[in-house]
Amino acid sequence: MSGGGTAPRHKAAPGPSPPLPTPFVLQPGPAAHPCPTSSAHMCPHFGRTEVIDNSLNPDFLHKFVLDYCFEERQNLRFDLYDVDSKSPDLSKHDFLGQAFCTLGEIVGSAGSRLEKPLTGIPGKKCGTIILLAEELGNCRDVATLQFCANKLDKKDFFGKSDPFMVFYRSNEDGTFTICHKTEVVRNTLNPVWAAFAIPVRALCNGDHDRAIKVEVYDWDRDGSHDFIGEFTTSYRELARGQSHFNVYEVVNPRKKMKKKKYLNSGTVTLLSFTVEAEHTFLDYIKGGTQLNFTVAIDFTASNGNPSQPTSLHYLSPFQLNAYSLALRAVGDIIQDYDSDKMFPALGFGAKVPPDGHVSHEFPLNGDASNPACHGIAGVLEAYQRSLRHVQLYGPTNFAPVVNHVARSAATVLDGSQYFVLLIITDGVISDMAQTKEAIVNAAKLPMSIIIVGVGQAEFDAMVELDGDDIRISSRGKVAERDIVQFVPFRDYMTGGPGAGLSMAGLAREVLAEIPDQLLSYMKARGIKPHPHPSHVP
Repeated sequence: MSGGGTAPRHKAAPGPSPPLPTPFVLQPGPAAHPCPTSSAHMCPHFGRTEVIDNSLNPDFLHKFVLDYCFEERQNLRFDLYDVDSKSPDLSKHDFLGQAFCTLGEIVGSAGSRLEKPLTGIPGKKCGTIILLAEELGNCRDVATLQFCANKLDKKDFFGKSDPFMVFYRSNEDGTFTICHKTEVVRNTLNPVWAAFAIPVRALCNGDHDRAIKVEVYDWDRDGSHDFIGEFTTSYRELARGQSHFNVYEVVNPRKKMKKKKYLNSGTVTLLSFTVEAEHTFLDYIKGGTQLNFTVAIDFTASNGNPSQPTSLHYLSPFQLNAYSLALRAVGDIIQDYDSDKMFPALGFGAKVPPDGHVSHEFPLNGDASNPACHGIAGVLEAYQRSLRHVQLYGPTNFAPVVNHVARSAATVLDGSQYFVLLIITDGVISDMAQTKEAIVNAAKLPMSIIIVGVGQAEFDAMVELDGDDIRISSRGKVAERDIVQFVPFRDYMTGGPGAGLSMAGLAREVLAEIPDQLLSYMKARGIKPHPHPSHVP
């Protein structure tokens, strides 16, 4: 039996914020319904297709609109029935089979077309369901804005201020979600920020009258940025462009309460506004772009003796360690976008057999000519096997694994592949200068780097590599793109029954920037997505 497809409409917010979901369309089998869980008793009933009479090969027209989030694992279940009456009660009809998948599997398949066997009746072949995905058209508008400010409050004792702005979209429940940070303009009270592009859905989630909050800060190196003030606007207001409507007073509510004569802490002016439709992340995925996922694991001695329960590498028979959890959280999602499911896995900072030399780029599977493992399960198995054969040592060098992936990325510059390196580490980086140089060079390539810090170490250097506030530089060269996302694992480890939820939060945080980073590479190189392969049932 065949079904229809899922049509995504993608939205990923720029900067450090998580992307908005992309609305999707799904077309499943007869009376089939997508379900965000694989557990039958927990599965909410999302919807049903129309009934097609007297057919063993139905082609369903009904589509379901779903929100697609690249950085989340979205489980679906499709149940098919032979409808014999008008009763809405599915137990009154003959069950024909079911299929399980994730939304990412559909999107990541060639042409966003996934064929799955139907199961659920022991000893019987139940047929096949075909699922198609399309992106809805209203996700393509991208606004380009530029702002300046005038007479901002002086916050630095020995200077002026180092201002930057943070933009927030408002949510249905009245809360706000960060959607963009400008760069920092140093030592001025009258900054002119660079123009920036942001998907319209990231700014207002499609509601042109919804409030957009903007906060202005004075940047401090230690991260304790000083609040200057804030203002609110809306997409509809911004769309008026440069005019008196788009000059905003920056107000600090505390100052306003304390000082009767307080007017404002400066003004912000919109200098320019344009909007145009652009290619989306899903255009490239549907056009055949593959995500190549490489893992690099820290085997330095600071992790502790793997045979001791206090070690970050301890292999407990009862639960996964921090390295394994971080790998599963990220890998389980990103593997849906890699067709061959073969993932290179490297270790660094250990003495390796047979001669015990220190390596910062050794294959976990022992095969230097082909370090790829089959699936995330294969990576985990190779990691656990390596722990029994290498000696944890040091130092903590990142540059070799960054350059390892960069060499592969440099051979495929046409947009057909995009490389993602996951580094899981516990320690303070030892080769900061070399790593900065490697990242600056890698920023020119189709490549992103995710760093997950495990353990209780200070990770100040990792925050510096994550160029959200200030783009990293090396030897006078500034990175062309921000390609690094750093997250401390401890922020998502709640322990107990909630640990699974925290792992989903970790995945959301570290993967949220990948779609925009891929787009920034494609746009900078003028690479357009290939036409979507035609859907042939």
